[in-house]
Amino acid sequence: MKIPAATPLVTSIKLLAGFSVVLSLTACNSDMSDLEQYVQSVKAKPAAPIDPIPEIKPYVRFIYPGHELNPFDAKILAPDTVADPGSAIMPDPNRVPEFLEGFPLDSLRMVGTLNQNGALWALIRIPDGAIHRARAGNYLGKNHGKINKVEETKVTVQEVVENGFGGFKERENAIALSDLKDVKK
Repeated sequence: MKIPAATPLVTSIKLLAGFSVVLSLTACNSDMSDLEQYVQSVKAKPAAPIDPIPEIKPYVRFIYPGHELNPFDAKILAPDTVADPGSAIMPDPNRVPEFLEGFPLDSLRMVGTLNQNGALWALIRIPDGAIHRARAGNYLGKNHGKINKVEETKVTVQEVVENGFGGFKERENAIALSDLKDVKK
């Protein structure tokens, strides 16, 4: 294969490019006396005083109460495996669960009330959209929630929940009357 000879135009372009590179490199070698003067003026200024090293406070040992042998004893973190014998709070294991106890309390919505024979009933909507009635003494929610009081705007519920130490505690909760626009259908 034969390599074609360079044309005079290509040779001229290469020569012009090389000349421009040499010219631009010579422009970098300009007068820098103003920069040197600025560096000298900065060096001539007195140095600012340096802040002293902060004082290091001595280490004070903390003594963990009740852990004379090992401060990382895991027994303190382990929950009690038996219920507190002095606590009378406990769900009734023999009681037959009611229908509304099959739903978490936050999934139930109060949509109204019904006054029947002097008793005020709460109208409770379950997640699938069906409405059930409940009154004081009925149970609802997953935490053994007993309805204490039915009012026009809310249902007050007393729940029995685990206390984290093997026992139980009571917790008061409520279901407020929901706006029908806010209730999912």
